Amino acid sequence: MTSRPVPAVALWQQRCAGLRQVFTTAGFFLFQAVMLGWVLCPGRKTVIGIYRMADPAMERAHDAFHRFVRCGAWDIQELWHAMAVALVASLVPSGRINVDIDDTLLHKSGRHVSGAGWWRDAVRSTSRRVVIALGLNIVVVTLRIRPPWGGEPLGLPICAVLHRKGDTKLTKLAANLLELVAAWFPDRQICCCADGAFASVLTPLGNKRITVISRIRRDAALYELKPKPTGQRGRPRTRGARLGTPLQIAAKAKRWKMVVTDQRGRPKKRLVYSRVVLWHAVSDKPVLLVISRDPDGKEHDDFWVCSDVDMPPRDVVSAYTGRWSIEDTFRATKQSLGIQHPQTWTRSGPERAATLGFLLYSLTWWWFLGLPPKQQSVTAPAWYAQKTTPSFADALAALRGGIWRNRIYDNSDQNGISGEIIEAMLDALGRAA
Repeated sequence: MTSRPVPAVALWQQRCAGLRQVFTTAGFFLFQAVMLGWVLCPGRKTVIGIYRMADPAMERAHDAFHRFVRCGAWDIQELWHAMAVALVASLVPSGRINVDIDDTLLHKSGRHVSGAGWWRDAVRSTSRRVVIALGLNIVVVTLRIRPPWGGEPLGLPICAVLHRKGDTKLTKLAANLLELVAAWFPDRQICCCADGAFASVLTPLGNKRITVISRIRRDAALYELKPKPTGQRGRPRTRGARLGTPLQIAAKAKRWKMVVTDQRGRPKKRLVYSRVVLWHAVSDKPVLLVISRDPDGKEHDDFWVCSDVDMPPRDVVSAYTGRWSIEDTFRATKQSLGIQHPQTWTRSGPERAATLGFLLYSLTWWWFLGLPPKQQSVTAPAWYAQKTTPSFADALAALRGGIWRNRIYDNSDQNGISGEIIEAMLDALGRAA
């Protein structure tokens, strides 16, 4: 068997090299090993499991991997900065940068997990029943991009931070993260979509380069804009006449406009109504209220608020519907990457492990998008025969296959394959499944 180069592995090494400046020489070696072992690790992605796949010959002590995750010589914010700059330069070199922000719960167990707390589990909770679970509450900012094959956008994490009980409020922490990302790109406009839970703080951000779109409460009290001073004695009014709630405004609205919106890669007709209002409970600055209605009357009305009062309502609706990409990111990192599995409990270990997991998601997609179109394969299971676009599972399988192929070829005899090599190959394929 002759050895042949594997461009896929070379591209992966190139992607990782873009983050080299964050680490020491020894630290970068461990970073590459951790990322490689995480990709190949079957079952639970514990630090030991990652170590066994990254260093099968056990040339280094497993303690080095634990120390790298728990207290290695690398900084979380610097790592995210390098990742964000690399992704934007490669995937969004010009124009507006679209991001999404949300928080997610990473389940943990144990009495002494640094940073863990009891939080509402949004996945298992319902409108009638609230489920509380122990874990890490991580606030994540994702870069939203449109893949070359079209369809639903992708959300690539470019920043994440741990929200601790009794520390900075969740909404304030999210606002700080958004300001940080804006500071990384001082010459670019940023459009951020956030869930309604963050609207109360994100709406009044003073940075003119940041446009924020969020859901608004259906019972929010909205007013006309602040009237001009009358010259009379007394304190001037801070708000105009009350308009009512979004539900009441929608019931009275008459000038609806039919538009075609982008619903996660698919065109969809919607009726929209918009007007500039004052959400006095949140800010003294005017915001754009956008109401979206199903022309067929089958769906409930949707209500959004946008900090840019000049933004076309159609763009507001299209932008927010793409926010679902961050939910796909949370699902894939938990199900495919096992981001909740690493068992590191002390110091900043839990937060750093979560950082590496979200970072691996971005690296994997970035690597997959750099492959030639012919290598961006799609696996359609029997129960999903209509699948035509790659999923993260496809991207991860392609990366895992390229790495195993490289390992097998590099360790094979050029004149033939021995029984040991065949057994190793079968074992590798079994572990990769």
